[in-house]
Parts: sequence; structure tokens; C-alpha cells
Amino acid sequence: MSKKENNTTAEPQEEKEYSILNLGPTHPATHGIFQNVLKMDGEIIVEAEPTVGYIHRAFEKLAERRPYAQITPITDRLNYCSSPINNIGWHMTVEKLIKAEIPKRVDYLRVIVMELARISDHIICNTVIGQDTGATTGFLYLFQWREKIYDIFENMCGARLTTNICRIGGFEKEWDKKTWDLIHAFIEGFPKALEEFTSLLERNKIFMDRTINCGPISAEMALSYSFTGPNLRAAGVDYDVRVATPYSSYEDFDFIIPVGQSGDTFDRFRVRQVEMWESLSIIKQAIKKLPEGLCHANIPDFFLPPKDQVYNNMEALIYHFKIVMGETDIPKGEVYHAVEGGNGELGFFLISDGGRTPFRLHFRRPCFIYYQAYPEMIKGTMLSDAIITMSSMNVIAGELDA
Repeated sequence: MSKKENNTTAEPQEEKEYSILNLGPTHPATHGIFQNVLKMDGEIIVEAEPTVGYIHRAFEKLAERRPYAQITPITDRLNYCSSPINNIGWHMTVEKLIKAEIPKRVDYLRVIVMELARISDHIICNTVIGQDTGATTGFLYLFQWREKIYDIFENMCGARLTTNICRIGGFEKEWDKKTWDLIHAFIEGFPKALEEFTSLLERNKIFMDRTINCGPISAEMALSYSFTGPNLRAAGVDYDVRVATPYSSYEDFDFIIPVGQSGDTFDRFRVRQVEMWESLSIIKQAIKKLPEGLCHANIPDFFLPPKDQVYNNMEALIYHFKIVMGETDIPKGEVYHAVEGGNGELGFFLISDGGRTPFRLHFRRPCFIYYQAYPEMIKGTMLSDAIITMSSMNVIAGELDA
């Protein structure tokens, strides 16, 4: 071999080429206004960078410029799939600050509303998982029961999606017969529909192949990302705010906390399925054990007087304007209160300096917290699996922007 041949060097290898794909912010598969910039090797995701901020909410600063009673509509726009839970969580935070004593009947009525909202939230998530795997039938069929829940909310307060339901201290009025009739009709008819939806997907070979081992997350990783709610329970951790730190008399009800094993899309689907059954059980228990009494607390500085008194009594009219305009005295202090929202621990950290508006208010939005794990969960997976993983996490865009 000649010296020239000895000195030959290998030809430089070409660098691998990747493509960049913008998933969102307006693509229908994202189920909301947020974006993922994906680095793709063919159909395989190499890297993912999530982007939030497209809604430009600034709802924490908006809340710091409004009287306490006027913050409720802002909480509606957090997880708008189960807005009554947001409303009631905020009201209980204020009640904790002012040390209000809430009647047992109010607690039970709130539990009924919150569990109906939880079922509505889970209907959306699980039917969308089916839709994104190609099963449109279940999506269309079960959605009618979500509308029946909205019929109940509409009869209670006049609104369906963003409800502005309840008030600080309880409900603005006692529920009428039509509301109770709608509730009874729902709890009697929904189990059959839920069974049919379960039989359509849960043991379906195509659905199982698409969801098992899709987007898994371990319990350790989920805890390190501060997961809560169904996404954490699907990973095998039985944390539920309703049990860990009971509120609204949840300690009076018997229910189980379903958990998964692998934390994949199928486990997240199964956990929400079981939770809908448990919510139905809680509602039935609340109706059966519903205490007598008033539907609101005895806190006239926060609760609007009846309209007939406002129209005919000067003192009631003064109270009405005082409450609406935020002239009620608020004690100084710091409180944190959390409820089990549709997607996990929904917390309200409130600092009051005694003014007519909060000095500082921070919302702990579960979606914003666990969405940070999404790039790690989809790395190395196919694009179609990333879509289903996002659906099963139930990321609500309204919780992403603060």
C-alpha cells in the first residue's frame, strides 16, 4: 500500500436533516389556542417547545382591580369546561378570609353542583380522546348528556358554560322544582349512556392499541412536575383534595379514588371513567342526606338582599349598592384554599390589605403546571400519539395565561 493511500481520510458524513412543525396555535387538534414547535425526524418527535400566551388573559391583575363579588366571572374563564367548580372554589376562599359559617345545606348543594361539573368536564375529555382516535360515534352520543348538565345550570342561574353560579356565602335562591326534576332525570338516565360509551371504547382493540403505552408518565416524574388530579392518579398516586383536605363537607360522603398504573393515555381515560361513576354516587348521597335550612349564610354584608326588599326598602337598597360597588369591609390577611377541579388541585392564594379589592391574588391552575411535562411525555413518539396524549391530559387553554 502506498503512502498516499495510507493518508486517505474518510469522507465527512452528512448531518441529519430535521423538519420543524408548528402544531397550533389554531390547529383543531390542539383543542385550544396554544402552540407546540416540534422538531421532527419524519413522523418522530425529536424535541418539542410549548408556547403559551396567545389568549392574553392577565386575569390575576384583572381580579386585583375588582371587588370580591365581581371576581367570580373571571374564574369562569379558567377551566371553562367545569366553571362552577372555579366559582365555588373562589367563594370558599373569600369565606375562609372573612371566617364565615356556612350552613350544611349550602355545602351539600355545592357538592351536587361541583360533581355535575366534574362529570361534564370528564365527558369532554374522554369523548375527545375517542374522537382523536377516530371514534366519532361516542363523542356525539355522550355529548348530549353534557348538554343536559348545562340545562340544569341554566335553570339554576340562567347561564350554561360560564355560569357565574352561587355567591359568597351560598346560593342566591333556593332551587325550584324544575331544577330538581332535571337533576333526577340526569342521574336516572346517564348511567345507561355511560355504560354504552364504556362498552364502545374500553375493550375496543383499536382504541386499546392506540392508547396503551401512549404518553406514559411515571409517578415519580408526575410528582416532580407537581401533577394533581386525574393525570396524577393515573400514574398511581391516590391524591385527591376532596380527601386530603376535605372542604364543603366532602368528609360526609363515601367514594373511592381510582388510580392507574402506567400513567398512559388509557389509564387517564379509565380514571376519568370511574370518577364519573363516583361523582354520580356522591350526588345521590347528597340528595338523600340533604339537610334542611337556608341556602345561604347569615352574612348580610356580602349577600345581596331579596329583590322585593330592594325595591321597597331603603336599607335593603343601600345594602345592595354597597355590596355591588365593593364597599364592604374586608379583613386583612392571607389565605390559601384549594378544591379538586376537573383537572386537579385548583388553588386560590389571596392576600388582603383591607381594601375593596385583593392586594394580591394568585390562581394555581393545574393545566398550566402539568402542561410543562408535555414535551418530555411526547419526545420520541409519533405525531399522532402526541395528539392523543394532549387530549388525555385535558389541557384547557384558559388556564395557561395568568
